[in-house]
Amino acid sequence: MTELEQRWRRVLDGKAEAEKAAGREPGSVCLLAISKYQPASAIAELFHLGQRDFGENYMQEARAKQAELASLDIRWHATGPVQTNKAKEVAGNFSLLHTLGTEALARAILRRLPEGKVQDTLIQVNIGEEPQKSGVAPAELPTFVETLLEGGLTAENGASLRLRGLMCLPPNCGEGELARPYFTRLRELRDDLERRFGLELPELSMGMSGDYRQAIEEGATIIRVGTDIFGERPKKV
Repeated sequence: MTELEQRWRRVLDGKAEAEKAAGREPGSVCLLAISKYQPASAIAELFHLGQRDFGENYMQEARAKQAELASLDIRWHATGPVQTNKAKEVAGNFSLLHTLGTEALARAILRRLPEGKVQDTLIQVNIGEEPQKSGVAPAELPTFVETLLEGGLTAENGASLRLRGLMCLPPNCGEGELARPYFTRLRELRDDLERRFGLELPELSMGMSGDYRQAIEEGATIIRVGTDIFGERPKKV
């Protein structure tokens, strides 16, 4: 068994333990392997072990890996900030976009989606209201969603954006119990949006290597784990 497989299996075990402790169904939480800067060979190894969901932060790197691993039925997630001028790189090329935070990006992606294509997306919430981080401020979230709905999420060619839930990167990220209040808050914000707008928003993307157990206990449906699976991240070249 390689070190990569050992680390991956430890995370799966930890996820299973957290699901059980929280009274969640076994396997109900998606493990998203954050593979930025990692070689395609490592992604392929995990895929053949059974891992299906991989997250990438940088579009150029992601698109190169998608081309190299095109024969594998990988579910790719876009987990990094996306500039409006990169919308064409995202549109229709990822199972889930985690970082929608502006109306301009939503419209840019919608314009570039192929005919009839549905792009699932999460709204990134700046849960700690940190000026250096992207995302919608909690207080502005209802207005943001209302604006998206009023503007329409379906293009003339039948392509559409589908809101699936919320994502956050809290202060004290990866620091266990210190992150818990932010996970609780994200769940509450999601529940409020569902009530206000009659939406179904099943996904909460929250929790990383140091705090995914707390995130699962607070309702995460997707945990984003990089270091605990791949080890220390290599430097970007």
